[in-house]
Amino acid sequence: MNELLQKIKAIEREQKFRAEHDHLSKYNAGRKRHKKQIAFHKCKKRNRWVFGGNRSGKTECGAAEAVWMARGTHPYRKNKPNIFGWVVSLTTQVQRDVAQKKILHYLRPDWIEDVVMISGRKDNPQTGVIDQIIVKNVFGGTSVIGFKSCDQGRERFQGSSLDFVWFDEEPPQDVYEECLMRVVDRGGDIFGTMTPLKGLTFVYNEIYLNKKNNPQIWYEFMEWADNPYLPKKEITLLERTMDETTMQSRRYGRFAAREGLVYPEFEESVHVIPPFSVPKDWQDTVSIDPGLKNPLSAHWYAVDYDGNVYVVAEHYAAGLDVDSHANALHEISRKIGWKTDGKGRIHALIDAAATQRTLASMKSVSELFYERGILVNPRVNKDVFSGIAQVKAYLNRKNGLPNLYIFKNCTHMIREMKGYFWRNGESPEKHDDHAMDELRYYLMTRPKNVPPQPEESAVKRDKEKRIRALRQRRYHGT
Repeated sequence: MNELLQKIKAIEREQKFRAEHDHLSKYNAGRKRHKKQIAFHKCKKRNRWVFGGNRSGKTECGAAEAVWMARGTHPYRKNKPNIFGWVVSLTTQVQRDVAQKKILHYLRPDWIEDVVMISGRKDNPQTGVIDQIIVKNVFGGTSVIGFKSCDQGRERFQGSSLDFVWFDEEPPQDVYEECLMRVVDRGGDIFGTMTPLKGLTFVYNEIYLNKKNNPQIWYEFMEWADNPYLPKKEITLLERTMDETTMQSRRYGRFAAREGLVYPEFEESVHVIPPFSVPKDWQDTVSIDPGLKNPLSAHWYAVDYDGNVYVVAEHYAAGLDVDSHANALHEISRKIGWKTDGKGRIHALIDAAATQRTLASMKSVSELFYERGILVNPRVNKDVFSGIAQVKAYLNRKNGLPNLYIFKNCTHMIREMKGYFWRNGESPEKHDDHAMDELRYYLMTRPKNVPPQPEESAVKRDKEKRIRALRQRRYHGT
């Protein structure tokens, strides 16, 4: 009887030990993760990034992802046996203090088959530097989580075929490119969790700006407010210690250059929305920034009864003549069911520079468009600083929701919005800004949309006619 009781107590102790150390199950149960972490785990794309501020929860989801893959227990992906992956940190010290610590936190001790150390003791791996952890995979075999540091140089990243690479913080470009080659054979995954403190690096250009050209790229921004476990008092204290540029990176996880983004208020997850069928009475006008050798940018704008503006379609092309641009404008309008006048002509705003005539054609761009059924209005307000302030007001969410939404098919406007920077803090860079110009032209018209009034009945019209007649007789004293 005593022997049976001892066995029962031993089982209970083992169960208690597992429950206390099974942090991955607690994370999976939702106790320690938030919505944006779940979106990262659910994404099936092979090149995923979390751009997060400090304390936003980005490293947590990276470590959990790596352990799920190694164990073969990922809740949202097809699992495989005998996984081989790398965890890449900037230095061995950062590895020990951050990524390695998080991996050990989510790996229950009885899941570990062996630990290979670079320095320190395997019976106390937290205090040393780990080379590899051999993990028991639920399919019956073992997986390997290897640890690498960028200060080892690109050569130390060659040779292996991998199922995943997790970058904890931004790696050098040569290390990133080498790791891309390592996942090719196995069709593996790259995922990164980082605070963008280095400015506009290759990650900005190849990941953040390149999602349109690479369908396997996905990213999400995380900030302090996304982490429900970060006390508001601590957020307030942190805010007081940072200037605006530092805040963009360390709180919001946004890329920041020395000159600064013109529109840091822009958030792709908020301002970019799926397309929908726009009602005719919301449709307003097209705005055009003309270009022949340079790109011509044109967008279709709608405004609802609450004053919210929607950018619903775009034409963005370089090296075409006016005929080709005009044909494209008509074709897009036809496809989206855009309103025209009784003769099938489209109304549009255009840069006033389009009224200038050239010796080559003896006609201005405005006149050429007009002849092709694009009724352009060149009377636009081109004041840059007032226009930027107006765009910022529409992007702003201080009152809860913004007043500007961009359909996700307007990829060039989205790209320009993300890459529009001040030059020396005085004026915006005059580069790749064609959509930004015509967005300002449109918003400076202060677009409004008044709901249509219900048509008066014949009885009401007759009553009002009698009242007006009575008032007129009284006025004339008859």
